[in-house]
Amino acid sequence: MTQVSAQVPGEKIALRIKDAVKMSGIGRTKLYSMIGSGKLRAVKVGGCRLILRTDLVAMLQNGAPL
Repeated sequence: MTQVSAQVPGEKIALRIKDAVKMSGIGRTKLYSMIGSGKLRAVKVGGCRLILRTDLVAMLQNGAPL
């Protein structure tokens, strides 16, 4: 299986929920469910919840159950 680099120069290292939805193809409700269950890590900065790009890519590459 080919490894996909999660870090591309000039790209954000953290994604807002709406951007993680677009990037992954996973629905907003499912992403929040995965965050709530601990399957996907997210941090809250002010009023904004962010997902590290590396965490999202790792979760997708490892085939975490959706």
